[in-house]
Amino acid sequence: MDVEAVLEGLNGALALELRGAVELTLAAGAATGMAYVGLAGHYRAWAVDALADAGRLVDKIVGLGGAPEPAVAETWFDPDPEKMARRLLASEDEATEALRQVIKPAGDEARGEALEHLLEHLILRKQDQADFLRRALGES
Repeated sequence: MDVEAVLEGLNGALALELRGAVELTLAAGAATGMAYVGLAGHYRAWAVDALADAGRLVDKIVGLGGAPEPAVAETWFDPDPEKMARRLLASEDEATEALRQVIKPAGDEARGEALEHLLEHLILRKQDQADFLRRALGES
């Protein structure tokens, strides 16, 4: 395991996960219109998941001897619910890719395999959210 690369990648993913929690919370409270108010409950649940996943990333960072960087990636808000949904989709895709980038330096030793499994679980959840948003936006 390339611990330095893993820690750097996990901290980058953490900043994106925290951004996701903020943006999802904003979108949940601001969703308007027949086509989007129904997404508010999904956004709220996903925000809770994002915070839980951020905690899992912090656990791994500390477990590998690192320190979590308390940074949140730049957040974005638009009162237009469609623009916000598109932003959330882009944020999910970016965070998913950041998680995926950590898999290779995790290596194939036991703790690397365990980390890979966790990352794959987080990626699967985020990919489900992105697929849902694509369907909601008529992009599937």
